[in-house]
Amino acid sequence: MKVFKFGGASVKDADGVRNILSVLKHTGFDKTLIVVSAMGKTTNALEQVVRSYFDNKEQFPKDLEAVRFNHHQIIADLFHQDKALITEKIDALFDRVLSFLNENTVDNYSLVYDQVVSVGELVSTTIISEYMKHEAIENTWLDARKCVKTDAYYRDANLDWEKTQTEIQKMVEGKNTVISQGFIGSAPNGMTTTLGREGSDYSAAIFAYALTGDSVTIWKDVPGVLNGDPRQFDDTVLLNQISYREAIELAFYGASVIHPKTLQPLQRKEIPLYVKSFENPENPGTAVSRGKTLEPHVPCYIVKKNQTLLKLSSKDFSFIVEENISEIFALLHQFQMRVEMIQNSAISFSICIFNKYDKLEPLVDALNTKFNVKVTDQVSLYSIRHFDKPAINFIKNKVGKIVLEQRTIDTAQFVVMD
Repeated sequence: MKVFKFGGASVKDADGVRNILSVLKHTGFDKTLIVVSAMGKTTNALEQVVRSYFDNKEQFPKDLEAVRFNHHQIIADLFHQDKALITEKIDALFDRVLSFLNENTVDNYSLVYDQVVSVGELVSTTIISEYMKHEAIENTWLDARKCVKTDAYYRDANLDWEKTQTEIQKMVEGKNTVISQGFIGSAPNGMTTTLGREGSDYSAAIFAYALTGDSVTIWKDVPGVLNGDPRQFDDTVLLNQISYREAIELAFYGASVIHPKTLQPLQRKEIPLYVKSFENPENPGTAVSRGKTLEPHVPCYIVKKNQTLLKLSSKDFSFIVEENISEIFALLHQFQMRVEMIQNSAISFSICIFNKYDKLEPLVDALNTKFNVKVTDQVSLYSIRHFDKPAINFIKNKVGKIVLEQRTIDTAQFVVMD
């Protein structure tokens, strides 16, 4: 079975949904499992519902209703006269979220987040599955929560690979064309979990791994994997092929085209990955597989915005050694901080982090008990894979004030004041 993944940009409106069918007719859809994200900016809108729920109880029903209305518009555009049944189905999904929020008594932001935000994928796949049937493409809608089994680490859940593989094989067996959700799973207690922001690529890899799939294709609004984000850099170059290892490195440093967790399961079973354009499905895109060299061999530019730089120094000018570093990382783990870059000297330790869960203040309070802490918020981290002198000069001329710089054999990184 081959696995296709379509992201939010590919299904942002009715024309996007129609285009998915054009892609499937071009590629064929027999023995295909299709993983789909929420439509357009739906996840962002549902995140606002969660914020309103905690900050302004009167506002969240209105925010949720706005998301519902957007999907009603897409349904009206796709189905015209035959929209009552599909509208009823998606209304039931939204009503379930509204009931949960009205009845919930648990003050756990991440748990609430997962129950609310997950509806985006459930609604998008329901609409697309029904539209495919409307256009005479028979398919099976699969609730990913019934087979993607995780722990209860909400917003970034860890997979139970054994249970997940067993359930996926059981539920997909004998099916021809299957449509399911990216990003979501379920905990042992039955609550919905999510796999981390932009986790639909990972979901596609999970399905492919469980089914020992022929391939995974991620359909994007770009020609394939480029050597830089075209929204950040001009004159980007298409990478025709890269190895699993190089793709993992690029994802680790923040290349947004592939989710960081996607490559490992594919590598374990040597399932090839293709990144292609849903606007031009006939083009080859980028192939990711074992042993492929980077072609062409060019510098690759990656930027991560909205980072925080912490500079720690010992209060008594003593060395920062293993014991101190161990304490620092224990606190980073406790407060769920993603470490993007570290640099240390005898009496100082610098960390570039991503404050995903908004826990910077208690982290700094805890660090202040033992260290002098300087916080520089809203910095950007630029990374260059396979850098050369012109690439270094290009970044230095492009960015603002560089406050930290680090180089290895293959990678140069710069923390920059925005």
